Amino acid sequence: MRPKIITFLLCVFVTFINAQESIIGFTTKNAKEQQNLEATFESKLTSSNLDKWMQLMAAEPHWVGTKYGEKNAKWIEKQFKSWGYNTKIETYHVLFPYPKVRLLELKSPTSYKAKLTAVPVEGDRFTAQGDALLPSYNAFSTDGDVEAELVFVNYGIPKDYEELEKLGIDVTGKIVIAKYQGSWRGIKPKLAAEKGAIGCIIYSDPQDDGYGRGDVYPKGAYKNKTGVQRGSVMDMPTYPGDVLTPGYGATKDAKRIARKDAPTITKIPVLPISYEDAKPLLAALEGIVAPQSWRGGLPITYHIGPGPAKVRLKLEFDWQLKPAHNVIATLKGSEFPDQWVMRGNHHDAWVHGANDPISGLVALMEEARAVGELAKNGNKPKRTIVYCAWDAEEPGLIGSTEWVEDHKTELQQKVVAYINTDGNGRGFLGAGGSHSLQAMVSEVAEVVTDPQRGVSVKERKSAVDIMNGGNGNFSLYALGSGSDYTPFIQHAGIAALNLGFSGENGGGEYHTIYDTYPHYKKFKDPKFAYGVALANTAGRITLRLANADVLPFEFRQWYNTVSSYLDEIMITCKTMRKSVEKHNMMVSKNIFELAADPEKPFLKPKKKEAVPYLDFSPLQNELALIKITADKIANIDISKLSKQEQNKINKKLMMAEHLLTTDSGLPRRSWYKHQIYAPGFYTGYGVKTLPGVREAVEQKNWKEAQEQIKKLAITLKNYNKHLSQMVPMQ
Repeated sequence: MRPKIITFLLCVFVTFINAQESIIGFTTKNAKEQQNLEATFESKLTSSNLDKWMQLMAAEPHWVGTKYGEKNAKWIEKQFKSWGYNTKIETYHVLFPYPKVRLLELKSPTSYKAKLTAVPVEGDRFTAQGDALLPSYNAFSTDGDVEAELVFVNYGIPKDYEELEKLGIDVTGKIVIAKYQGSWRGIKPKLAAEKGAIGCIIYSDPQDDGYGRGDVYPKGAYKNKTGVQRGSVMDMPTYPGDVLTPGYGATKDAKRIARKDAPTITKIPVLPISYEDAKPLLAALEGIVAPQSWRGGLPITYHIGPGPAKVRLKLEFDWQLKPAHNVIATLKGSEFPDQWVMRGNHHDAWVHGANDPISGLVALMEEARAVGELAKNGNKPKRTIVYCAWDAEEPGLIGSTEWVEDHKTELQQKVVAYINTDGNGRGFLGAGGSHSLQAMVSEVAEVVTDPQRGVSVKERKSAVDIMNGGNGNFSLYALGSGSDYTPFIQHAGIAALNLGFSGENGGGEYHTIYDTYPHYKKFKDPKFAYGVALANTAGRITLRLANADVLPFEFRQWYNTVSSYLDEIMITCKTMRKSVEKHNMMVSKNIFELAADPEKPFLKPKKKEAVPYLDFSPLQNELALIKITADKIANIDISKLSKQEQNKINKKLMMAEHLLTTDSGLPRRSWYKHQIYAPGFYTGYGVKTLPGVREAVEQKNWKEAQEQIKKLAITLKNYNKHLSQMVPMQ
């Protein structure tokens, strides 16, 4: 039934798309020329290059500081030079911990020593490279040797600890074991430490990305019993990048803080393990049976503990400065050389990294090759295009962050926008970013054809959105963190996008030894058709930004989106208020005691603090004024503007995103300057929109919430003032 419904919806959406009559940011004449240029660009893209380049770059492990990582960087540099780019490698010296000791033992009531080793699989020679493979660990865990009772904490996120509190379970002095997923991994040890735990274990449950989802590798794409997800647990919601040089570039001679003073290294030791190693630990737990929603896919009864399982966790790391090699390739613009459009994708990986990040990097390179060929044939971009291959992304967005911090002043003066990609696969276009770019990205998505369905990637995305209960309207998701756009938008205040295809490329290879070329070729994007689609999509966006008469920013959709964020917060406050009132009424009537299970411990709830009425009118008023300005900007006829008037508007548009930042940044994490988008303090990768206000509300810090409303209102007022300066230029 489902395939038939999808086919029907796609048929409904199919339209005969000729050239778009108009393109945001282009005069009618130049729009036609741009369409012809993009058609030529698309014709130059070939999947064979992506296949060949992935085989080369993913042939050996290449995490930051490895010889093969440096070899890849130099090879990338050579390719860009051959395509006509002025190319260089900029190297930073960053702290990177390599695991020396990894010990995990179940001490009682039975004994078990964790294997901590993934097994090679038949048919994939890359998984049998022995000592060349990076051991499984969590980078930026602290060293430690701890022994304590074990407690199962589900995903180890705030709501899980709320459930433990209701059950009367305290993790103080314990070692917690949490499932991967549910949030970014670094939140799990961060929150555990705040709750008093002395160690943290993270395992991949088969229900989430193992046999509960499908056949395991090599038969299927999913994680086998020995697979382990590596990854950083650096406290990136505080700041990403080199832990010893917060806010400034980790150059060779940079002043570095002492490692003991680095706030983004975890406070407790943390280790990732396989579900093979997790099973004996979980099976040894007793106590309360875990709630239904906590139970995973292992053939055991999931108990919470604490104990009687007691474990020892010992970790020791080799902390050294390692070189991170960023490849920077520049194609100088013919008319506006000091206006830069930037494209980036990282090149380092935890092991081989065929999917993450090489699948995105080879798409970027093929895009750059075609753009370079256009330039050689007389079609140079009007604005400068800068392609970047970042190093040290995996341990904490380090390469890109150090580069942005090092060049921040120049970037804020010159960069129009930054377009990011990372891993890529089959499926549907995912696009996130600054909502002033939403209308332009939507137009591009209309003219890129989906390789499987033959309709536009926008139409296919709309079809799946309707299937999932949405309205089918194209929209950008808000950017949290997790890839190299973070320092651009959230620290430097530069408009940014993040692009990729996914949804039909599921698997369990993420950050394991199984993220290899054979795995990718078999399960992800066998013909690299979606790699070409990514190059086509990102390339058209890059070329439109590079060649537009007036930069293709649009603010009515920005207004609609940001207004919806405010509505969400106001509804949250209303819901919280009603919930507290109901709770307090029930406490007064002793209803909780009547409903308690006599076989489980019962802690009588206390009355909760009332939720005050916050004054959101300053934000509502400023957004209403922005709507008026956005409508006026939308009515500007760029064909009637002189070149001088267009240039004046462009200078204002380039700086607009920066007006959404403040020098003081967000509370308790001043590195994050953006007032509209930020990773959540307790979500990591997950975004918090209007973060200063929203997080204060969620944390029930009502005084701070009102202060952040005032601060955000001033930001919006300055933003509107800046946008208004474009209107008289008609």
